[in-house]
Amino acid sequence: MYNNFFYGWYFKCQSDTQTLAVIPAVHNARNKRTCSIQVITDQDAWTVTFPADLFKRTKGNIFIGENRFGEKGIRLAIHNPQLTIRGNLDFGRLFPLKYDIMGPFVLVPFMECRHSVWSMRHLVTGNVCINGQEYSFQNARGYWEGDRGRSFPQEYIWTQCCFEGGALMLSVADIPMAGIHFTGIIGAVLWRGKEYRIATYLGARVVRIQNKTVRVIQGNLELEVRLLEAAKQPLKAPTKGNMVRTIHESASCRAFYRFRKKGCILFAFETDKASFEFEYFSRY
Repeated sequence: MYNNFFYGWYFKCQSDTQTLAVIPAVHNARNKRTCSIQVITDQDAWTVTFPADLFKRTKGNIFIGENRFGEKGIRLAIHNPQLTIRGNLDFGRLFPLKYDIMGPFVLVPFMECRHSVWSMRHLVTGNVCINGQEYSFQNARGYWEGDRGRSFPQEYIWTQCCFEGGALMLSVADIPMAGIHFTGIIGAVLWRGKEYRIATYLGARVVRIQNKTVRVIQGNLELEVRLLEAAKQPLKAPTKGNMVRTIHESASCRAFYRFRKKGCILFAFETDKASFEFEYFSRY
């Protein structure tokens, strides 16, 4: 394990009217270890730090104090001057990918960040109260991913959306490796029971990153994602294990998605339930 590292999970829970994302993490910088829970909603975001000894990890769960995160769901219990949150969310059957989203890159040493997708889509049921506001999820949609390494990419886009008949995620990032930089792509589309993988290691390439739009092609597949209207909230991200960088995520915003195969449109839709981070500063 690196001296400077981070490890975190990202849980998104979304009903027709409300969105809640929770990010438990542990981070080590300059031999000082801490852990945190970040909470983001449509309207606000909070970061709560905890002593490192409150972090525990088992095979299927992360524990930070009284808070639990894992395969079966989430238990939240935080009380401080800025944030009071309590509740339980239960997960239905998870839908993992057929194999690791990193593909053969999972074996490459010294990468600054490695991504995991634990469930593309699952049911969420339960209630959470945040500073007096009730968040109710009944047969709602869930998504679960994770990151580990030293730092987030300096420039990247990430988007995720569950929709009728499917779900998708896409990440495009500037990747430093062995003194060079390249554009790395990892993505997955679930559509009507079939999984489509889009990735650099399968020949995917970016043909456009401009004006909040990203278009990726791979053989006879083409995925276009477009951020239409952001609803950004600040989140902390790691730089050499230290949570000092501020990024901005729209947990629920307007976006457009189009997916083609052999020139035929499999789906194309606009939604106000997309999640988006667009950190390509020079091409925004």
